[in-house]
Amino acid sequence: MYQVSILGLGLIGSRIARHMTGLGDKVTVWNRTPREDFPEAVPTPADAARASKIIQLYLKDRNACLEVFEQMRGALTPEHVILNHSTIDLATVGKLSLMCSAIGCTYVDCPFTGSRLPAEKGELVYYAGTDSSTLDRVRPVLEHSSRDILHLGGIGAGTVVKLVTNMVSATMVQSLSEALAITQAYGISPQLLGQAISRNVIASPLASFKLPLMAERDFSTHFSLDNMRKDSIYAQELAAEKGIHTPAAALVSSIMGKLCREGHAEEDFGCLAEQFD
Repeated sequence: MYQVSILGLGLIGSRIARHMTGLGDKVTVWNRTPREDFPEAVPTPADAARASKIIQLYLKDRNACLEVFEQMRGALTPEHVILNHSTIDLATVGKLSLMCSAIGCTYVDCPFTGSRLPAEKGELVYYAGTDSSTLDRVRPVLEHSSRDILHLGGIGAGTVVKLVTNMVSATMVQSLSEALAITQAYGISPQLLGQAISRNVIASPLASFKLPLMAERDFSTHFSLDNMRKDSIYAQELAAEKGIHTPAAALVSSIMGKLCREGHAEEDFGCLAEQFD
């Protein structure tokens, strides 16, 4: 049994908290909007830090991470370990790591892949950016909410890989949306398109999962369009820092921004298909 505090009870954090509680872990939670369905909730991030030496962050963006860190800073000690599972930009990862170093506590860059259903089952895949000894120390805790843990390098490596893989996902779903619109316009069913893709080198778990939902216009949220839009901006910042031009990512990012402004922000990012309605 592990004693942890989970901050951020959104789509993923809430499910991980329930899953770990079901395993027998002692889980304290905090959420910006109070959640009465979590009896171990505390009113402030500082209270969450006082309750556990292991803190897991599942927050929306860089602003949320910085605000929550400031709110719990006074309660942090050198014994604390912060596992940041939020998808944020590389500069903020560095800033948080330095702030933790000043306190003497441990910061682990540890975003993940996996959405609503894997979170419910404790089957996320973590992208770890830390040194080997720290990862060995926190691995048993991470294993309570994951099916795999990839050690990608030092602080920041996990975030870089998370951002570029999300960039690929967004671009793939944009291409699927275009393919779906074209084939339907020519009288070819989504089912036949799916069969063709499954027998092609482009076959992927993403395509097999998203395409049927997109065809049915089922955009119940597994990963929101607004989060994917946010991550696309962070990925472009990474590229710009190294002088790399990413025209496809920029175009898809602009399309996601437009759909968010039109009211689709909290739908699944498969709603990219709605641009053709």
